[in-house]
Amino acid sequence: MTKLEPGDKAPNFSGKDQDGNVHSLSDYKGKKLVVFFYPKANTPGCTAEACDLRDNYAQFQAGNYALLGVSADNPKAQSNFKNKFDFPFPLLADEDKAVIQAFGVWGPKKFMGKEYDGIHRTTFVIDENGIIEKVITDVKTKAHAKQIL
Repeated sequence: MTKLEPGDKAPNFSGKDQDGNVHSLSDYKGKKLVVFFYPKANTPGCTAEACDLRDNYAQFQAGNYALLGVSADNPKAQSNFKNKFDFPFPLLADEDKAVIQAFGVWGPKKFMGKEYDGIHRTTFVIDENGIIEKVITDVKTKAHAKQIL
């Protein structure tokens, strides 16, 4: 699991969003960046989390934050999720898990007694210079914006 901690340099990631646009860490220099990893588009917890961030988006903008959601879903699933809930931020379709593994959020999970590998719901707040300010592993899906801000 993630070994990244506050004070560490953020991984120099690059990935495509739901529309095929490439996003890299360098694109966000001068802004605070919230990178939130979620297990699967259109599932109840992930929807609650992303909708909470959407509903508080003006506060993020006022604080010079950019938001970027990441899961291993394909571009079509990410596009459907973004459009269905009108998210004002891009969603990376990290099918090859390059960004997910760079941030160290892929690993063993347990659900209903079964063990499997998957994405651990984790959020990273990165400062204007690419340094990790905060790592949130205990994500409250319905009040995530409050946890970040």
